[in-house]
Amino acid sequence: MIIDIHGHYTTAPTQLRDWRLRQIESAGTSFTEQLTITDDEIRETVGTKQLKNQQDRGTDVALFSPTAGGMAHHYGDEQTSIQWTTIVNDLVYRVHKLFPENFIPVLQLPQSPGASPLNSIAELEFRVKEQGFVACNLNPDPTDGYWTEPAMTSKEWWPLLEKIEELEVPAMIHVSMSCNPQFHGTGAHYINGDTVAFMQFITSQIFKDFPNLKIVIPHGGGAVPYHWGRYRGIAQDMGKPPIEEMLSNVYFDTCVYHQRGIDLLVDVIGADNILFASEMIGAVRGIDQNSGRYFDDTKPYVDGVPGITEADKQKIFQDNALKVYPRLKQYLKV
Repeated sequence: MIIDIHGHYTTAPTQLRDWRLRQIESAGTSFTEQLTITDDEIRETVGTKQLKNQQDRGTDVALFSPTAGGMAHHYGDEQTSIQWTTIVNDLVYRVHKLFPENFIPVLQLPQSPGASPLNSIAELEFRVKEQGFVACNLNPDPTDGYWTEPAMTSKEWWPLLEKIEELEVPAMIHVSMSCNPQFHGTGAHYINGDTVAFMQFITSQIFKDFPNLKIVIPHGGGAVPYHWGRYRGIAQDMGKPPIEEMLSNVYFDTCVYHQRGIDLLVDVIGADNILFASEMIGAVRGIDQNSGRYFDDTKPYVDGVPGITEADKQKIFQDNALKVYPRLKQYLKV
């Protein structure tokens, strides 16, 4: 089985975007407009896009969450974020119910600048306990590009991290859009977020306090695998434990989009800590003129790693996901 652990509902019907724009315009006032999207509209927008790609590319199931760039936690206030999070998590749940064999729900958290991470626990518990969501996306920068909130390893975050650990739902580190003009969203801010989170882990004792917490760093880990020696050296100079010790808690996905990048990821990190993912119809949607395939068709990259064994591919495509996401077992027969 091939489990894609990184998918977003980027193809949602246009009325979702239009509703969101009106909600943002009304921030600070009561916004009660209902969103109407039919099941047929969901079937059309998923069936002709993500589902078709899944079938064409030979993958079996995807973990599916709201659009990461659309989380946009900086808009409005905390109530704006709570309302928006409810809407998009409901929509992802409906996708799962319509395509239960193909898409497994992952939730967005109702984060907001200045709001305590503690306030995200209610949504997390409801979605996991009542609706069977298997993971969450965790934004280390709710300001969306300005990084003025406390570090994710600070005490303010601990109640949320404690609940994530308790519920056995891994957290994918995922920033949202960038409202800072210095940082392109998917080309800079996403990679910044992945790398910043890893550096925060190095300088903290987060995994001593939460030894069973599972963190997924997407987009191949940002700059981390390429600069593995730098981070090993920084940790050593700071008197911190070897960063290899974090590999009991930290995992990386395959959303890298070129062969040599995947080759390096497997060589540096090792198959035990890599999860197959594509983030299809996401940050990079075109065809690579060098290969003739879509950039986000990532299975051939894994297949093409020089010297990779069938056992290692099994770990990347399936076994690691089942280990990191224990709640997957309620959905998959493997």
